[in-house]
Amino acid sequence: MGEAAGLVAGLVALVAGTVALDRRQDVVGQVARALVTQPRRTLLPDLLLARLGVIGLPVVAVLAALVLPVGERAVLDLGVGVVWFNAMEVGAWAALWLAGWGANSVFPLVGGYRFVAQGLAYELPHMFALITVALGAGSLRFADVVAAQDGLWFVVWMPVAFLVYVVSALAMAFWGPMAEPVGAGIAGGVAAELAGADRLVFFAGRYLLLVVAAGAAVPLFLGGGAGPLLPAWAWTLVKTVAMVALLAEIGRRMPAVRMDRFMTFAWMVLIPVSLLQLLVVGIVVM
Repeated sequence: MGEAAGLVAGLVALVAGTVALDRRQDVVGQVARALVTQPRRTLLPDLLLARLGVIGLPVVAVLAALVLPVGERAVLDLGVGVVWFNAMEVGAWAALWLAGWGANSVFPLVGGYRFVAQGLAYELPHMFALITVALGAGSLRFADVVAAQDGLWFVVWMPVAFLVYVVSALAMAFWGPMAEPVGAGIAGGVAAELAGADRLVFFAGRYLLLVVAAGAAVPLFLGGGAGPLLPAWAWTLVKTVAMVALLAEIGRRMPAVRMDRFMTFAWMVLIPVSLLQLLVVGIVVM
């Protein structure tokens, strides 16, 4: 019994010593990291630029939504509505970059650069998808695009353009697998230094941009407000909710994508297949 008690006491002492050594090593490691890690916030952030970027994100989302028809009418019924939508969506680039640059800190700046790289990767296939839709409708006006889908939605005979648009919508709203610009992998990215009302407005703009991207798919590919029984505005709402659910589910199930791999995928896959879809639609239309 004495030998067993001694053995147990020895094991307890060994474990205690190991734990204490691990704790000392952890403390030493934390001190070492504190000595070599640069501070996340500099002394001179450009608050004007940062807040212009924060406010600009929901503003460009609202401006992009003005040309989208809710039912049969849009707030701003432009003859070049598709071009307007694309231009406002590109404005999100500037907003995110200003928010990242204005913080004058490492992680927001890296997040801004990552969104620029992401934009350069997705914007060309995104534009080709929009051009394909405009070519099929013979117009850049959203109302004409919806009218051209009477009897056959564009998602049926332009499936590749639709899939390309879904990918670009995720990238546009930096959502799900395309969330690296604000991802935890770079310590919060663009939003790392945002707090309070600034952070609330920034993420509200992000969610609004996701809804607008989903809503734009309705007149572009899903026949707008067309459908039985319900009025046009109700069908527009139902289809928009369905698209938001689809984008949210993709974001929940897919892991984050590295920017270099996404750029390779965009240039090697998305651009060629979107050009092929554009060629097919051009041949059918002509």
